Amino acid sequence: MNVSDYQTQAARTTTTKVGFDPTEDQTILVWNALGLAGEAGEVADTVKKAVFHQHGLDVEKLKVELGDVLWYIAAICTQLDVKLEEVMQANIDKLQARYPEGFSVEKSKNRDK
Repeated sequence: MNVSDYQTQAARTTTTKVGFDPTEDQTILVWNALGLAGEAGEVADTVKKAVFHQHGLDVEKLKVELGDVLWYIAAICTQLDVKLEEVMQANIDKLQARYPEGFSVEKSKNRDK
């Protein structure tokens, strides 16, 4: 599945409409943003239990939670009428500008972007 197909399929299961009207759509945006935060918390909790509680990493559970995070990201993008690919490319562009030779601890400490 490609990213565009994913965004289209995910939009079938959300109440998000395409295009954001700040006077009408704040509740849906807040719902999706809070859902994203909650699901990100579940990802963090799964990793926390694996590392600090020594439960072992449940990769299948982590995949499910990451899917939920992705769903909320796609829902927010759809509501804002932004293609998920645009968000992904903007992130890669930022990282390439910040770390042109790849990540380094030194560059992460001494950066202006």
